[in-house]
Amino acid sequence: MQALVDLLPLIAFAATYWITRSMQTAILVIMVAISLQVAIIGLIKRTVSRMLLTSAALVVVLGGISLLLNNDLIFKWKPTVLNWLFAAIFLGSRYIGDRTIAQRIMDSVARDEFRLSPADWQTLNLMWVGFFLVSGAANIFVAYRFPEDVWVNFKLFGLTGMTLVFALLQGLWLSRRAAEDE
Repeated sequence: MQALVDLLPLIAFAATYWITRSMQTAILVIMVAISLQVAIIGLIKRTVSRMLLTSAALVVVLGGISLLLNNDLIFKWKPTVLNWLFAAIFLGSRYIGDRTIAQRIMDSVARDEFRLSPADWQTLNLMWVGFFLVSGAANIFVAYRFPEDVWVNFKLFGLTGMTLVFALLQGLWLSRRAAEDE
């Protein structure tokens, strides 16, 4: 259910674009939708994840600049900036702190369900770095090489699909590694 809630601003963006064929209107809708999402989650949970706050800030800032300059390409950089920022954070976590970001996230979700060696945690973390770099590059490739409607569909279905496939492959790798370590 949380995944659907997380996707609502993106779905509102795509639906608005498909109905109006106006990127400017769709950008305005996602700016409002993600702002409402942050506000509602903040009121209900009393906390908002850093990931959502970062994404919302990029949507509002890059969306605002895009609307102000009437240049949709600026907004199209948002997924790339976010993915490359996450790649840098994941990579930096190898050198800062006692655990990688991947391990911290898995520990907060799975509560000691995964017991991996330090080398496996490093590998998992680097897999995410690679994924974020590739998905950011794929977004820019589609944004520059294909028509606007193709990019909108790629943003909704392509990037979401890539993330789901990667998460499934990561789950298989994790289960295999955890079984080997036992």
